[in-house]
Amino acid sequence: MLLLALDTCDPKGSVALLRDDQVLQTLAHDGSEDYSSWLLPAVKRVLGAAGVAMTDLDAYAVAVGPGSFTGVRVGLTTVKAWAEVYGRGVATVSRLDALAVQASGAELYVAAFADARRGQVFGALYRRGTPLKRIGEEMVIAPEKFLAWATDTAGTDRIHWISTQPACLTETETWATRRSMRETVSTASALLAPMIGHLGYGLAMQNRLTDALALDANYVRRSDAEIFWKANR
Repeated sequence: MLLLALDTCDPKGSVALLRDDQVLQTLAHDGSEDYSSWLLPAVKRVLGAAGVAMTDLDAYAVAVGPGSFTGVRVGLTTVKAWAEVYGRGVATVSRLDALAVQASGAELYVAAFADARRGQVFGALYRRGTPLKRIGEEMVIAPEKFLAWATDTAGTDRIHWISTQPACLTETETWATRRSMRETVSTASALLAPMIGHLGYGLAMQNRLTDALALDANYVRRSDAEIFWKANR
């Protein structure tokens, strides 16, 4: 299976091409160009380097959030158009899932989080297993409150924390309580498209692909337009 994976949820996005679960090509976004102008040329470069055409692809994997509204929309709109034109299925993957599965160690719980700006993080807690099982919903929340909720849920069990931006949590005053338990935050690579592709391939093998009509975003946070409109009301 040839699978094209996209992550456009934050400035450090990427594109990856996989054959089954093997990564053939990757390209990272440097953050200086809008995804609306960067994405298609980037895909062309990745496919060209591998000698692959769009018609050769069997499926797509896309990060559906949580992340920036603009970035998520660009990725989903692009994949939706391809799915309609080429009649291919789409694997939808959470960026927090892509972080959580990278957590090594033996702790029973894994807490994945990413910078959501405005003094908040996107976060989710998982219980180890095959596969990882998310506990509750993904959330956008103050770092201190995420830490408190995760530790309260885990009880006396240790947590493996993982993020592309550990400082969101480790620079809070409340982190000292977890540091005293010798817990640390693993730094995950910001190049998430390859892992999005790996998870997408697993979904494809389980026949859990979606079509263009069912493709939807997972923003978690309301848009600025909605927030400001309700505030004015």
